[in-house]
Amino acid sequence: MRALLWIVLSLFLTLPAVAQDAAPDRSTTGGAQTLEDIMARQRGEKLDDSFRRDATGQGNVEALIGQLGTRGVASDADVFRALRYGSADTNTSARGPTTGLLIQDSGMAWLAFREGPLLTYGLYLLGGMALVIGVFWAMRGKIMIEGAKTGRNIIRFLAIERFSHWVMGVSFILLGLTGLFLIAGRKFLLPWLGHEAYASIAQAGKWVHNNVAWAFMLALIMVFVMWVKHNIPDRTDIKWMAQAGGLFTKGVHPPAKKFNAGQKIVFWAVIVLGVSISMSGLALLFPFELPMFAKTFHVLNMTGLPQLFAGGALPEVLSPYEEMQLSQLWHGIVAFVFIAIVIAHIYLGSVGMEGALETMATGEVDEQWAKEHHSLWYEEEMAKSDAAPDQATPAE
Repeated sequence: MRALLWIVLSLFLTLPAVAQDAAPDRSTTGGAQTLEDIMARQRGEKLDDSFRRDATGQGNVEALIGQLGTRGVASDADVFRALRYGSADTNTSARGPTTGLLIQDSGMAWLAFREGPLLTYGLYLLGGMALVIGVFWAMRGKIMIEGAKTGRNIIRFLAIERFSHWVMGVSFILLGLTGLFLIAGRKFLLPWLGHEAYASIAQAGKWVHNNVAWAFMLALIMVFVMWVKHNIPDRTDIKWMAQAGGLFTKGVHPPAKKFNAGQKIVFWAVIVLGVSISMSGLALLFPFELPMFAKTFHVLNMTGLPQLFAGGALPEVLSPYEEMQLSQLWHGIVAFVFIAIVIAHIYLGSVGMEGALETMATGEVDEQWAKEHHSLWYEEEMAKSDAAPDQATPAE
């Protein structure tokens, strides 16, 4: 019984200390951090900074204005915190969306993520895709037409289809190269090129990136309008996916319409990622006119998903700088995923498959190629022309 009393007494005596650790009293610190705050921040723990955010002198924040040169009712630290957290109603002689923002607190976090995880894992993704393609090439080799070529061609893509595809493809390559230069050049190329050469190339790359983007967005719309009806998923895609389109097995040619399941996946990935990266790009070109993330966060908060998975609501009030930072980071994330997918698409559409490049070069393919890779589409085309396969136009 005596031992039990000692245990109860010990727990009772430790309760005030536990409560103090959980909610330390900073009323006498003037908003200063404690050692526990600093250690928690270094451990990467989420810290409630309301003890600093709200420690801006008297309750009436407007009274702090005009006190920048004198002590007045607030100390220098109080004024600094009011400016840092955007609670000071500042007045400036210049006019503009950002002139009243004297301290942009999230800039270093944006820079650290951009030069750290974004660049590192983005390059890992591209390198990983190149490795996968190399392994696939070593194991499968070039996918050849297995049957004998007929010498008769069938029209697969019209001139307007090829034009829009090539505009989108060429513009995407230019955007990808200039984008990679702008995000990775400072780290990898600046020491080699020197500051003056790097600055000139970066400036030219930025001009190309900003202007070629319009061609990409126009071609994206054209491709969607022309091909969306051919890329609606149907039952034939299930069998194609079950056999992986015969990509890993010779002699296997699952039936497919004009676009098989793999091409449909690429199509919708291009449309979704293309629209997303275009929206963030427009937000960067017109940062004050097209804020994107505050409205997006508002919609997400209405669903309750951020509160469920992130433990709290996303910020719905963002400064123009924060909008630009988030747009730039999202632009980079989507770009790396987009480039990785397009690398695989370029491989299969060029050196990875016999006859694939001709579909976008001349718009025509050999009948045997059509029978093996898109048999249902081939049969539909033959039915439309009311011509037997042996009556097709001979290849020149």
